[in-house]
Amino acid sequence: MNPGGIYGESQRGFQQDPNRHYGYCPGQNYQNPNLYYRESPRGDIPNNIQGVYGERAGDIHHRPNGSYLERPVDPQQIPMGYQSMSAVNPQQNSASFHSETGYSHPMSSTQARDGLPASESSATGESGGYKGTVDEFDEFCKEGKVKEAIEVLSLLGKTGVVVDLHRYLQLIQACGEARSLEEARIVHDHIARTVVHVEVGVHNKILDMYTKCGSMVDAYQLFENMPQRNLTSWDTMIMGLSNNGLGEDAIDLFGEFKQKGLRPDGQMFVTIFAACGILGAVNEGMLHFESMQKDFGISPGMEHYVSIVSMLGSAGYLEEALEFIEQMPVEPSVDVWETLMNLCRVNGNVELGNRCFEVIEQLDSSRLNEQTKIGLLPVKASDLAKEKERKKANLLEVRSRVHEYRAGDRSHPEHEKIYAQIKGLAPQMKEAGYVPETRFVLHDIDQESKEEALLYHSERLAVAYGLMTSPARSPIRIIKNLRVCGDCHNAMKIISKLVGRQLIARDAKRFHHFENGACSCKDYW
Repeated sequence: MNPGGIYGESQRGFQQDPNRHYGYCPGQNYQNPNLYYRESPRGDIPNNIQGVYGERAGDIHHRPNGSYLERPVDPQQIPMGYQSMSAVNPQQNSASFHSETGYSHPMSSTQARDGLPASESSATGESGGYKGTVDEFDEFCKEGKVKEAIEVLSLLGKTGVVVDLHRYLQLIQACGEARSLEEARIVHDHIARTVVHVEVGVHNKILDMYTKCGSMVDAYQLFENMPQRNLTSWDTMIMGLSNNGLGEDAIDLFGEFKQKGLRPDGQMFVTIFAACGILGAVNEGMLHFESMQKDFGISPGMEHYVSIVSMLGSAGYLEEALEFIEQMPVEPSVDVWETLMNLCRVNGNVELGNRCFEVIEQLDSSRLNEQTKIGLLPVKASDLAKEKERKKANLLEVRSRVHEYRAGDRSHPEHEKIYAQIKGLAPQMKEAGYVPETRFVLHDIDQESKEEALLYHSERLAVAYGLMTSPARSPIRIIKNLRVCGDCHNAMKIISKLVGRQLIARDAKRFHHFENGACSCKDYW
């Protein structure tokens, strides 16, 4: 009996049909007493924490009893850009080497309910040492320990404790920050089955979580099935596409947004300018900038000027970016000049970069650090960066174990095999056109030593171990806590082509999807 309208558990649990090419879709059976049809303005989590659905008829499959299920998305309807980011189906993904989880088998409905793989769901509560309290759950969420939080969530469920929506939102945020895709799917499933009415603001948080985890297939599945979408929904989806290197899809979705007669706000245009920068579509970006003012009456803010400078500079139009700054009707901020300075150094225009440096020094010298003064970007992190508190590391996970790598690290129990794997790839990479960029090595050592230092950067150690331990043709996912260096970026493009694998790296700036010798960021990050 379910008088409160709580979602009944679906026997589907996790959809892991090997014939499907789209993302995760939690089983849902909603009670739906309040049907209405509209697109609403931008909004966050409402004061009414239970929420009320605002639905669109095209997104719902009705059942005779008045409940409804998520509308399945035809794989053929998913844009090609999304599909290219998911080279394997969800079932294959669950057993592959990646940075989210090591669950090696599809989950049954019972396992999905508990949020644990079969081998752990029965044992963790008794031997894992967890108390299964709300305070413990809060602490794990605060510390970003999403797996532990989900295990505690399972224990709470077994004892009949219902976690409120606020705590689910904490876990959603933690999953997004940790880029833990499998855990993100489990949280989504929990919410779908335990929250009576999921408001649009909550769906937006889940959508943002999926984009941060780098799964635009899951994000697209959710976006297409959202009963109600507001401005934040569209903006989150467009921004997710842009941040994941799918600039063309982002612009196409923006076009669909306008065709529906909806009005963008200034925040959405910032995202569109970034998407145009990824594509190098400078002319289109400037047309959007003009349209923002003439068609929608939005006066440019400093964030728009920064975005235009970034768009121009990322496409190599540095002089045009400078001209744009000089013609601004307001005084350019430090952010504007800093953006141009960074782009100058990326593009090798030291002279213009130094001019920007001088302007920034006059406006706010605190924005400059030692790396800037020696000609490096403040965000460009080599393995020999002098800031010890920001030591670079790559985190990845194999079969529920976290593996961490640092440049030149030999602490891993299989480091000899890892180094042998890298050495075996080195000659093939050079034959494919790889040329080491030794300017990313700060130590005053000879050329050969610099090349060897580059060879054992942390992201390459992670990729090498992934190649050793993951199934053929499955994607390899790694998480990097700083910006990927230019040499490793070039190396990973070449490696992806040599091994025929998709390499997905999340650094401090964005997701990089390396495939067939190219990166989704179009070599700008």
